[in-house]
Amino acid sequence: MPMTMSGTIELAASRATVWNKLNDPDTLKSCIPGCEELNLLSEHEFEAVAINRIGPVKAKFKGRVTLSDISPMEGYRISGTGDGGIAGFAKGAASVRLADHGENTLLSYEVETQIGGKLAQLGQRLINGTAKKLADQFFERFAEAVKQA
Repeated sequence: MPMTMSGTIELAASRATVWNKLNDPDTLKSCIPGCEELNLLSEHEFEAVAINRIGPVKAKFKGRVTLSDISPMEGYRISGTGDGGIAGFAKGAASVRLADHGENTLLSYEVETQIGGKLAQLGQRLINGTAKKLADQFFERFAEAVKQA
């Protein structure tokens, strides 16, 4: 069940600040909903554990996240896979781009995800709604993190 989402958010911080926060494991861990662990494996690879509820199904996902197509201060592609045990799996990728907007920074993203297993049986509307809610939570927390930097 593939899904896509895109959006733009204006952040009250310089592009350098936003870039640094996008590459800081502690910031990302605090912003990702349900994230329990985010460990740096190499310069561009993380291991993650997150627990999230999608409708009636609560799943603990364990997986890897990789950064690629890195263009410092401009953006990157983040991709990952997560195994939720009997709940199913999730995999996806997002392209993240930064642009100056006066003294602020515009962060644009395009996300493509796919889920399978029990989660895929929940229905497109429920899954899309949950995905949007999780993305909104991430960006609200991320906007606050860069504002405090």
